[in-house]
Amino acid sequence: MDAKGLGWNVMEPSTRVGEPIHVLFVEDEFLISEWVSQSLSEQGFDVWTVTNAADALAHLAALPVDVLFTDINLPGSMDGAALARRAREMQPQLPVVYASARATLLKQDARVPGSIVVPKPYEPALVGRLLAAATKAATAAVPA
Repeated sequence: MDAKGLGWNVMEPSTRVGEPIHVLFVEDEFLISEWVSQSLSEQGFDVWTVTNAADALAHLAALPVDVLFTDINLPGSMDGAALARRAREMQPQLPVVYASARATLLKQDARVPGSIVVPKPYEPALVGRLLAAATKAATAAVPA
């Protein structure tokens, strides 16, 4: 059941008229990845899911991304905080939302400016609203 079916106030996930928000979701835990990506898709987002930072960077280089939603603890040599810094080098206005079961351990100076931290466990409907709001704020901040 999606958030709209529950009667929650969900923002329409679109940055451009008629186009969904493109979410790059980086999560290495399969069940979380499947559950959240399906829920976000049901909310109207266009979701691409990868399991590590290297795949995320390749995706960022090849396809349009409106918002990065990443776990902090990722397999490989790069964690979610380092991924976000590299992503911002590629797209300076890219909204970033971090997720972690140890969210309180992510120090402010390790985060990219303007980012949001969501503690795990979280509700995908809440995440959908945060992603839409972060994307809308970033879009409003870019001069026409």
